[in-house]
Amino acid sequence: MRALTWAAITVALLVSAAIFGFFYAWVCSTMWGLDAADPRVAIAAMQAMNASVRNAVFAPAFFGTPLALLLCAGLTFRAGAWASAGAFALSAAVYLCFGLMLTLLVNVPMNEALARVAQPVGLPEAQALWAAYSPRWQFWNQARTLASGLCFVLALWAALRFSAAQAMVGSSR
Repeated sequence: MRALTWAAITVALLVSAAIFGFFYAWVCSTMWGLDAADPRVAIAAMQAMNASVRNAVFAPAFFGTPLALLLCAGLTFRAGAWASAGAFALSAAVYLCFGLMLTLLVNVPMNEALARVAQPVGLPEAQALWAAYSPRWQFWNQARTLASGLCFVLALWAALRFSAAQAMVGSSR
């Protein structure tokens, strides 16, 4: 059971770090680059990126993070590491509410609305469209980035607490 728990913890840390990194990259490079581009190019690029992100490489981190964290919560609870279990459960709740659900309720609808827009021909029309989209999208992306970062930190703390609890059990034998 201990090997299964550590395998689950490893997976949970990997997927939570991956989703944090994904959202973070949008904050510190992708959106800045798009904002610096001609808005007609930015709109077309964002439409293409949004269309391509729904794939088998992205899905495990996006959808699997709360599942992996909840599995860790259950396994560490079963092992008697209640602080770890609580931190893993809290990490899952933070990501579920402020990462996954925020994305599904705010960013995805914005992306779908942008996808329905025909490529603007005129620069003023494109500028207005991008000015209405980008700041709002970035605000919510920063919120889900912070939540995903917190999710990862909580999961890491839970893993460290579990390791310490296991060491205490091992030393008392």
